[in-house]
Amino acid sequence: MMEGLLVNNWVSRTCRCLILCLFILAQSTCAQKDFVSIACCRESNYTDPNTTISWDTDYRWFPDRKNCRKISKASTNHTGDDEARIFDIDYSWKRCYSLDTTRGEEYLIRGTFLYYENILLYETSFSVSVGVTNISQVNSAEDFEVEGIFRATKESIDFCLVKTEGDPYISRLVLRPLKGLEYLQDFSSSSVLKVVRRINLGAKDGDIIKYPTDPSDRIWKPLTSSGTANTTIQGSNVKISNYTGKVRAPLQVLQTALSDQNRLEILHNDLDKGNHQYRLTLYFLELNTTVYSGQRVFDIYVNNQRMKSSFDIKGGGSNYKEVRHDVRANGFLNLTLVKASGSSLGPICNAYEILQVFPWAQETSPSDVNGILEVKRELLACNEENKVLESWTGDPCFPFSWEGLSCESINGSTVIAKLSLPSMNLKGPIPPSITKLTNLITLNLSSNGFTGEIPAFPSSSMLRSVDLRNNDLRGPLPGSLAMMQHLEILYVGCNPVAKEDPSSFNSSKLDTSSGTCNPGPASSKRRIIIGSVACGSLLLTLAAGAFVLCFYRQKLMPQGIFNGKGFKGPPMSKKNGGLIFSIPIVEEFVVKSITIQTFTLANIEAATQNYNTLIGEGGFGSVYRGTLPDGQEVAVKARSATSTQGTREFENELNLLSTIRHENLVPLLGYCSENEQQILVYPFMSNGSLQDRLYGEAAKRKRLDWPTRLSIALGAARGLTHLHTYAGRCVIHRDVKSSNILLDQSMTAKVADFGFSKYAPQEGDSGASLEVRGTAGYLDPEYYTTHHLSDKSDVFSFGVVLLEIISGREPLNIRRPRNEWSLVEWAKQHARETNIDEIVDPSIKGGYHAEAMWRVVEMALLCIEPFSVYRPSMADIVRELEDSLIIENNASEYMRSIESSGSIVLDRKIVIPSSTPTEASPVLTQPLPPPEPR
Repeated sequence: MMEGLLVNNWVSRTCRCLILCLFILAQSTCAQKDFVSIACCRESNYTDPNTTISWDTDYRWFPDRKNCRKISKASTNHTGDDEARIFDIDYSWKRCYSLDTTRGEEYLIRGTFLYYENILLYETSFSVSVGVTNISQVNSAEDFEVEGIFRATKESIDFCLVKTEGDPYISRLVLRPLKGLEYLQDFSSSSVLKVVRRINLGAKDGDIIKYPTDPSDRIWKPLTSSGTANTTIQGSNVKISNYTGKVRAPLQVLQTALSDQNRLEILHNDLDKGNHQYRLTLYFLELNTTVYSGQRVFDIYVNNQRMKSSFDIKGGGSNYKEVRHDVRANGFLNLTLVKASGSSLGPICNAYEILQVFPWAQETSPSDVNGILEVKRELLACNEENKVLESWTGDPCFPFSWEGLSCESINGSTVIAKLSLPSMNLKGPIPPSITKLTNLITLNLSSNGFTGEIPAFPSSSMLRSVDLRNNDLRGPLPGSLAMMQHLEILYVGCNPVAKEDPSSFNSSKLDTSSGTCNPGPASSKRRIIIGSVACGSLLLTLAAGAFVLCFYRQKLMPQGIFNGKGFKGPPMSKKNGGLIFSIPIVEEFVVKSITIQTFTLANIEAATQNYNTLIGEGGFGSVYRGTLPDGQEVAVKARSATSTQGTREFENELNLLSTIRHENLVPLLGYCSENEQQILVYPFMSNGSLQDRLYGEAAKRKRLDWPTRLSIALGAARGLTHLHTYAGRCVIHRDVKSSNILLDQSMTAKVADFGFSKYAPQEGDSGASLEVRGTAGYLDPEYYTTHHLSDKSDVFSFGVVLLEIISGREPLNIRRPRNEWSLVEWAKQHARETNIDEIVDPSIKGGYHAEAMWRVVEMALLCIEPFSVYRPSMADIVRELEDSLIIENNASEYMRSIESSGSIVLDRKIVIPSSTPTEASPVLTQPLPPPEPR
């Protein structure tokens, strides 16, 4: 009988245990029903035995494993078998994971970036955005987590890594619904909240609370240091009573607290610099069950401002309260709880959250986003390995437009205005969804392998130019083309397209002939040209050329028509031998006096001995040394297949250097555009780049004395001044940096690399540039944040170059101490303290005139002002550098000897202007007001 009771008890206990386990399992499974958990680069899906969370691989987004790296280290938060996906970005500047959401729901999204030196060959820096809202910056120096909270406004959300320097990487990504927690309920407009701190006060070091204790998988960490000697309180049996609101913190988090007899103070002094908005949420649970209302009363201060007076946790009958407060802070946040007069007990706090508030950034028009995503899906159906299409992730226009797209702002909405994918080896039918991009102005799909028929565009289409040449398109021309109200140019030459049905196409707008693509008559409103000139007829080609030259003064080039605004169509293909050209309207006529030579691939291969001597690498491609038949040494820049720049940059540089010449700008000798190769030919600069000479590879480095450095700075400034004042229309370089300042045999500086150059906005233009271009460390912060482009963006970059010349340091170097990572910030700090000797390159100390050096330092600091209104013009810089060089070259030996003996001390202060612009640019010769407190 006794044995029977024991068996029954054992069975009963076992059943209860099984039921409890099943309940916990069911609860866990239900809780993570809507969880998205991505383990980047894992070979297969798996379940974490500690949390029961199911993790999926990220092959759905990025199936390629060649850039996966195992992280071989162990730590508290590291499972030991994590990997990192490294994005070796060739196209665009971003990579995004698109995750499904439910409109109107609040979500937590968290990326984990596990750093270890074995996965990165060089320093890396990138920003993290939720949608297009940038919420954090990651630097490759430590493990990092970025967590944001948002309310879904559509059926998906993009989590993006945007390249600054090096290659972005990520290890894990999670998306969690925050059901009922209502973080964003009282924000009047859409916002993203970045989690800065989520602290469990009173918890032991290393005691981290997360899922399943927190059903939403929030991570609660202990406070590492409160700054004062506080008392830890435990109350594991205390429950919340008489509280009718939503409890936003797990009970286990609330069952510990910090307390003090009089004053509880917590300081965070590592917040982002600048005037940012934060949401502070405090959680209070009275853990002493014997305390009654009125015994524990205290005042709550945030950054020395009283947020709440005579706060009583037990007031109102409940033992639990939450307090939320919005505050603006600059770099630090101080939370202070002070015992109120008459209170018998000191303050207590159980937990708190600090969330930084970011306004939801503007996105591309939803209709255009949906349209281009359909186009992408249709193109990928026949072009699975295409790298450009694979790079199309995130928002099409922000923060940088996808490769092949250009965007514009129309009536306050950002739309896709240009789709240009020439020579991309694309095949299959032209995506029918292209017709849904109703804001397209330019469409260029030339020199691909598209087949099938041309889709019918609606008559309301905004298209002005369509280029479909050099494909394999068949069938009749859609009659709808003739009905398009805005169409001006249509190219379909070198396609076996059937002649149009006269009954459906207005022949007055188009003229075609069997087997040829001849220029048709241009009406007063438009020019529609279809056709090609037969390559076998030399007479016809010469006649056409003579006609254009004589009557239209247009410069006809062997591989396309160059009309001062660019090429009308892609280069001639050997396959069909067609020369495509259009007759421009009179306003476009420009007569060129600069001769740009056209090279064949055979010419290039002979000059470079089949690309034998590599002398450099850049965003466009590799640079090789070569020799022309006349003995001239040249640098041959060939676009690589994985280039981050494309046809637009190639044509941009070709167009600009075909019209501009200056002794301080690198001249273009010629180009080659053959068999999908894009090559530019320049004179060889025997002394390399300024970057090489200052701090490049040891073999290229060369000591530059101060007068030589000054002369180089002046030459580069003169070149940029010529761009900024060219022909009444300012040209902005957009990528000024020391590696783009080349030195010829006489050490004359020549500005190079005009692929990103752009005309400055004129009156009536928006001034906004949707594609921010530049290089980390040189990029104008005002241009980056506002997208407003001006010549002062080049001035900022040139200011960084001046600091490089002065200091011999690179703009960014995270191998230095943290306060020296940024050359700009490091130099500013020493300048404020008038420690100029600390800025100057040790290799030139004692070899410069103090007055000349001071002038250049002051000019550099004016150039790097955060607000462009305070920056000088390039012409101002030239004048100041000229004066400095005169002082340096003409200073008497007597003055130098007196200064070196210490008889004269120059006491000058560098005055940093106010951080907020209030009026026009100050006069350069007058001191500026002191900075406002930051």
